[in-house]
Amino acid sequence: MLVIGRGFIASHLSTIADRHPHAVVVAAGVSSVRVTDPAEFARERALMVEVTQRCLRENLTAVVLSTASHAMYGSTDHIVKEREPVSPSSPYGCHKLELERQVADSGANWLVLRLAHVVGARQRPHQLLPAFVEQVRSGTVRLYRDTYRDLVDVRDVVSTVDGLLAAGVHGEVVHVASGTPVPVTAIAAGVRARMGLPARFELVDAPLVRTTVSTARLRALLPTVVLPGGAGHLDRLLDRYVADYAG
Repeated sequence: MLVIGRGFIASHLSTIADRHPHAVVVAAGVSSVRVTDPAEFARERALMVEVTQRCLRENLTAVVLSTASHAMYGSTDHIVKEREPVSPSSPYGCHKLELERQVADSGANWLVLRLAHVVGARQRPHQLLPAFVEQVRSGTVRLYRDTYRDLVDVRDVVSTVDGLLAAGVHGEVVHVASGTPVPVTAIAAGVRARMGLPARFELVDAPLVRTTVSTARLRALLPTVVLPGGAGHLDRLLDRYVADYAG
């Protein structure tokens, strides 16, 4: 498997790079919902053209990492499935949907994974857990009220990619998520408790941000694989990773 990219997720996917010689995983390009620069979006679209052309020539499967976040779906009042029509309102969400359509229209074999908020070792400082650790250390954590995040372990992302490719899945859009969004206040409180520091929470009023996605398709495709979620999911993630950033 060829992994394109050198960032957080790419570094973890490289651990299975010796498997699945029929696949190219695109783990490069725009990775932050805050990005609005058209030039950055254009570079990723150009990269996708190169990848899909190679996949066509060599009969490979292009694996695209998209988003299952608020950027794609907005706040939902029901559990959304992959095949529902979407109308992203953010530049990042619109860009990811455009990439999905680009690869699906390319003629190459493809697989789109819509990822929730991925956490794990070796994340960049601006990402959720390391950012919360630094804010707790500073003494003040600024949180948006009524904001939720669906967290997924990067190790589950790797095992999902491994399982789907081993099963020969392609031509699918699949959520990789826990299916259970949690309040950012609960995440921050868990980080604070594990660090044992008396950080103050500063709550900011904001519109509801809560997106709940279905994981039924993923579970149907990988019925024998242990997938993210379940009771105690948040505590397991925080127990596993907070110490990495707080040490």
